[in-house]
Amino acid sequence: MKIRQNLRHFAAKKALTMPVVGDIATDKLVDLHVRVFGEKADPAHREEREPHMAAFFDCTFDTYVRALEEDFTEAEAREITHIQANFDFYNHGWTEMMEFPADELEEHYERYEAFFERYEIDIANPLGDFRTQEIPAADSTPERLNEPKHPHAVGGFADDVYVEDDDGEIHVGGQEAPDDVDVEVAPGMQNVDNETDEFEA
Repeated sequence: MKIRQNLRHFAAKKALTMPVVGDIATDKLVDLHVRVFGEKADPAHREEREPHMAAFFDCTFDTYVRALEEDFTEAEAREITHIQANFDFYNHGWTEMMEFPADELEEHYERYEAFFERYEIDIANPLGDFRTQEIPAADSTPERLNEPKHPHAVGGFADDVYVEDDDGEIHVGGQEAPDDVDVEVAPGMQNVDNETDEFEA
């Protein structure tokens, strides 16, 4: 799939793997993701979906750190968590929130199949072993799966992870991490309320 990657993503990676700081960064990143995906949701359902998304995204940061521990790149680890989210969106019929078309779900699963199988993750069970808390129930709109509309989905990137940098350049597989990453650039280390777009996928 196609995601963005910049210095703040590498700073977040550093923050998420640090004691204490990791908890602060996780809380901030959860808030950012709830806001970003909430803005893609049907306005009539956004508020009732937010508690579900907050708990779900909180669990995916454990997935992200585990993937890093298993030597996936920052882009790959983050893509794994976004795939988990898209599985969840699909299961609820939230097609307007999906980042890639529903017909690419299997392709994205297969690219990380070994990792997903190791942790009991699949399309029907997006969190697998990383479901470490109760996930509040949320509305479903299964009728949207009949003729899915994906206004925010970008198709054609199912064969690898593609990252777009700040200059609009596309890098297959991601970018190399900078030598010196200041953790204070990460969300939660300063006021980033007006910088949500920098963490959109």
